[in-house]
Amino acid sequence: MSTQFNGKYPAGGWPGVYKTQHSRLFITKMPVYFFWGADEFRMKKAVRALCDRNLNPDWASFNYEKIPPEQSDAVIQGLNQAMTPPFGIGKRVVWLADTPLGQRCPANLLTELERTLPNIPDSCILLLTSSNKPDGRLKSTKLINKHADIREFDTIPPWKTEQIEHQVYQVAKEVGLQLTPAAAALLGAVIGADTRRLYNELEKLKTYWTEPKALPPEAVTALVATSTQSSLQLAAALRQGKTDRALSLITDLLERNEPALRIVATLVGQFRTWLWVKLMTEAGERDTRTIAQAADIGNPKRIYFLQKEIRDISSLQLKNALKLLLSLEYSLKQGAPETVTLHTKVIELAHCFKHI
Repeated sequence: MSTQFNGKYPAGGWPGVYKTQHSRLFITKMPVYFFWGADEFRMKKAVRALCDRNLNPDWASFNYEKIPPEQSDAVIQGLNQAMTPPFGIGKRVVWLADTPLGQRCPANLLTELERTLPNIPDSCILLLTSSNKPDGRLKSTKLINKHADIREFDTIPPWKTEQIEHQVYQVAKEVGLQLTPAAAALLGAVIGADTRRLYNELEKLKTYWTEPKALPPEAVTALVATSTQSSLQLAAALRQGKTDRALSLITDLLERNEPALRIVATLVGQFRTWLWVKLMTEAGERDTRTIAQAADIGNPKRIYFLQKEIRDISSLQLKNALKLLLSLEYSLKQGAPETVTLHTKVIELAHCFKHI
């Protein structure tokens, strides 16, 4: 059975949706959308913004349909609904949630897509969503590309610090908070690509900060839990071969319920950055902009400090450490016990740099 809109359409719009320039991106004549990516929070905000823009509050309970993938003939049902004129005022929104059409599409469904997608009326919106990137080789994907507005909501890798900081600025602007560059950089380091937490922390900071000037990094330090900072301190302890310090930090992180895979992701990002800088430096590259571009570092001024951090260690040590981290990540994903596995690997990682 499909999930019906509950009919209670908030006066201020859907919960958690901000009517900003960003959300106005969804005003378009194209009646078909395909949202994909692993960032579930951002995607849900986009879905709500799309509904907020197209559904009339008084008629939403008649014109909103969410069809889950387990429903029998979900795609056929969705296509049929999308061809049905809306009741009353506003548009009809039909949402095929978690659709597999970007990964597989039987011949009969492809025929229905070819027949329906070009003919969906402007009074209806057909929304397809998936956590997986659509397979560009499939005929169904090519057809969707031709007729749909496709939006990517994938998470940003932790080592892409420039993109993460850009996202911090975007969301801060959306919630109406001005940040200093240092505060934005610190938030990016602390929160990473966790957009749900980013929105929550920025809303909290906005409530706290009533000054007309930009929010400084001291406010972030005071109000935002810095588990990622501890992960970066852990990376530094490992690089320095300080086993006791590293074990103490990993224990603290686990006691604060920091997800093990998030800790490892931060470590992988930091050691990958160090390795790139080391390899470029050993190759004789002196242009900090070139090194920053290769290492995917937004601010070339960081190169001097990174080079200083890894001056006394070799690229081989960093390669070995990165191999251990990737092995650790694989073990955790396979269900290895977190505490024992992390402590064991931390000792091995610190041993890689023990002579320092």
